Amino acid sequence: MSPSIAASQPSTAGLSRALVTLLAFCCGAIVANIYYAQPIVGLIAPDLGLSAEHASLIVSLTQLGYALGLLLLVPLADLVENRRLMVATAVLACISLVLAGTSSNGQGGLFLGYALLIGFSSVSVQMLIPLAAHLAPEQQRGRVVGNIMGGLLLGILLARPLASVVADHFGWRTVFVGAAGIMLAIILLLALTLPRRVPEHKASYAQLMASLAGLLRRYPVLRQRSLYQALMFAAFSLYWTAVPMALSGEHGLSQSQIALFALVGAVGAIAAPLAGRLADAGYARRGSLLALVLAPLALLLGLSAPGFTVIGLALSGVLLDFAVQMNMVIGQREVYALDPASRGRLNALYMTSIFVGGAAGSALASPLYEQLGWHGVALVGATLPLLALGIFVLRSRRG
Repeated sequence: MSPSIAASQPSTAGLSRALVTLLAFCCGAIVANIYYAQPIVGLIAPDLGLSAEHASLIVSLTQLGYALGLLLLVPLADLVENRRLMVATAVLACISLVLAGTSSNGQGGLFLGYALLIGFSSVSVQMLIPLAAHLAPEQQRGRVVGNIMGGLLLGILLARPLASVVADHFGWRTVFVGAAGIMLAIILLLALTLPRRVPEHKASYAQLMASLAGLLRRYPVLRQRSLYQALMFAAFSLYWTAVPMALSGEHGLSQSQIALFALVGAVGAIAAPLAGRLADAGYARRGSLLALVLAPLALLLGLSAPGFTVIGLALSGVLLDFAVQMNMVIGQREVYALDPASRGRLNALYMTSIFVGGAAGSALASPLYEQLGWHGVALVGATLPLLALGIFVLRSRRG
């Protein structure tokens, strides 16, 4: 039987390496659900009767659903026993994936609804991370969160090549049915191994939701970190939704070749544990500055002829992934430190803002690429982290 812990009593013994690895795997496998469609919208859209300019809505609505789940479901982690809540959301994700994988030709509207539901029900990952932060002692928290975020971000990055390869050989529907099978395994793992966490909050759900506005007002760090990462993730989502279109349309790559391209981007996941260690060592501000400078430079590479080659685009992807992940982990650690008793709600606000930015970036991808080509994607993409950098520098000068 799994142990039970009280919400207000963080662990002093730390987390075992095996449990950290398990949590990292679960986070990666769950979050992958919202990225499987990203490289294969070009296959899904015509099959379901969606136009080329509307293809990126599949990704955008999945991310919007995720943002809604973060806002409406994740705060329940401060109210409801955590393991039961995570298992319930994972079951809903499994059902949503089955529905998406069994969609018939021409059912574009229905599929968009399933995409929204897949995103909405894949938020248990953002309940796992605060739980791990609660279990880890203070001196190890950045490293533990960084390692688990590394698993999450590997899931994001590996979902794309996996989806491309499976879709190329077995069809895009197999991607979603296979993901449902993975979720069944995750449900069993969570139910059997995850410690129970019983929050001590006695407020109603309505009071809990009303408290979100109070947290935003109370913590400037939360507002600032949410804005920085929303802009960074908008650029990230814009790039990774548009680049498969450029690779297939202008470079003639197959889905399997696009999978290899996406796999290269997974190199950027090394930023997550590195960022956690930098934050633990007191270098959070310098790490964020590095990330905010690197992201626009990565996207501006695509404006040059060498930068628009397959190798140049891959380099842009690696650098962008590295920057986005580094800034996310550093920001997450700072947000978690604000109020241990409210980590579920703080995480919900932080991640909701990020995925609203991601949904906006994904929605821009198809129309930008169709109307302005890759130069338009690169310019708009670079502008977003540059805006975050400008705000960061101004805030730093004001102390």
